[in-house]
Amino acid sequence: MYQIINVHQYPAGLDEAARYLHHKWGDDGNYPFYCDVVQHSAASGTGLPQFFLLMDEDEIAGCYGFIVNDFISRHDLWPWLCCLYVAPAHRGQRLSGRLLEHAGQWLAASPYASLYLTTDHDGFYEQFGWRRLADGYDPSGQPRSIYGLEREGR
Repeated sequence: MYQIINVHQYPAGLDEAARYLHHKWGDDGNYPFYCDVVQHSAASGTGLPQFFLLMDEDEIAGCYGFIVNDFISRHDLWPWLCCLYVAPAHRGQRLSGRLLEHAGQWLAASPYASLYLTTDHDGFYEQFGWRRLADGYDPSGQPRSIYGLEREGR
């Protein structure tokens, strides 16, 4: 039975949660970044940043989070969904959809009108109600697709 929890609820602690996120998304030199951002993340509500783990009993099966900016030039847009990941052993069970549904529920309870993400996976997020909005640029100057999800009822 899968469960989505805030990293602050992870029994092994915030350092281990940060280690997981870093292992899936980080570079060799930026573990302190992940550790610090997780340590200072919100434990509940709609505060930013905030990170979640997809748990399969005691095993982490995936993750995602909300941040103010996802290393993209469009600082006028926020919050951003980031770090969406499902471990290979757990793929094929529509777990990305569960994580994105959880994100939509968070958005519905939040004061934010929209949620954004940047990706190079064109065609994937549309299945879950996201709409391609524009291009932005990553820090190296490469274009990246920007998707948005509006809070229901807007």
